[in-house]
Amino acid sequence: MQALRLRAAAPMATVVALLVLLTGCNGGGADGDAGGGEAPRSSGTPSAEPTEERTQDPSEEPTAQPSEQPSEEPSEELAPAHPISMAALSRAELTGGGLRLGAVREQTAAYTSYDVTFASTTAGEGTRPLRISGVLNVPRGRGPFPAVVLAHGYIDPAYYVRGQGMTRERGFLAQRGYVALHVDYRNHAESSDDPRIETAVRLGYAADAIAALHALRESRDVRVDRDRIALFGRSMGGGVMMRALAAEPGLFAAGVGWASVSSLEADNFAQFQRPDAPLAQLAAGFRGRHGLPADDPEFWRGISARPRFGDVTEPVLMVHGRLDDTCPPAWARATQRAMTRAGVDATLEWYDDGHAFGPAFIAAMDRTVRFLDARMPA
Repeated sequence: MQALRLRAAAPMATVVALLVLLTGCNGGGADGDAGGGEAPRSSGTPSAEPTEERTQDPSEEPTAQPSEQPSEEPSEELAPAHPISMAALSRAELTGGGLRLGAVREQTAAYTSYDVTFASTTAGEGTRPLRISGVLNVPRGRGPFPAVVLAHGYIDPAYYVRGQGMTRERGFLAQRGYVALHVDYRNHAESSDDPRIETAVRLGYAADAIAALHALRESRDVRVDRDRIALFGRSMGGGVMMRALAAEPGLFAAGVGWASVSSLEADNFAQFQRPDAPLAQLAAGFRGRHGLPADDPEFWRGISARPRFGDVTEPVLMVHGRLDDTCPPAWARATQRAMTRAGVDATLEWYDDGHAFGPAFIAAMDRTVRFLDARMPA
């Protein structure tokens, strides 16, 4: 199922700079995003039966209107030459493998859960693989099984522990017959630490999610259907999902984003970094080295997924809570509309819940599994 794609040849200087980027991408804890499934539940009171419907119901759509910037222009014209960019990520040769099963974390009637590690590599002279840790749930049975790579939301790496953020989702998927691989990302838990994490803006997280797919495909210990692997991200991980799909079209079979951040990085900056520090302090920080969004809008568009939605070939399901006060519902509307205009098969489902998905969790996961079953049929 993987689509064939021709990559443009990058100048050697760009390639060298890109290798530095992908061995050093990390956010360093600036987002303020509540992150994974263990975040505090919304104080809003949902209906007894969580409501599920599509965005065509205007009475339930958020009233805030997203700005209509020229983000739907052809991505080839927008892609900057900057080595820290989606364009550079899409040119890189991102690989992974060496999935190793460690200690058994849990055994149930439906699945076994393991601590795992695998390699995340940007191919090129002088590069070394990064060791990425994670947690793997494997259903009981012979397989081969469909699989889902899980990209968690923001949790301060200083306090993050292995497998944190999507424990509920991982167990639910395994009970439904899916191998579920939770990616810790570089500089998290037992993953490799990189001293250059502040040289870029988390593009390396997408590289680690892509590496997880390759690790599953190459594993001899876990029988995975190599053509039925999806990527499921929540909150910050929704942004990881969008970047990975845009960088490697056709690699994953489908994408899912829950309570996702914006597909425009300037929005995320304004929501998570801008309120937390004086503008002068932000300008002096590592993101300020590239110019703040108002100073260098092309750089910020260049690291965003939205301008490259035209490259995405996979179907995408977006799930969002009407009461989400961390990632504004207007972001979900803007992302789904931009995907649709770019030709992506994108669906957006609303639930009466907050960012963490408490009462609506089961209904939203049922909807997610139905989407995966339909878009990744056996």
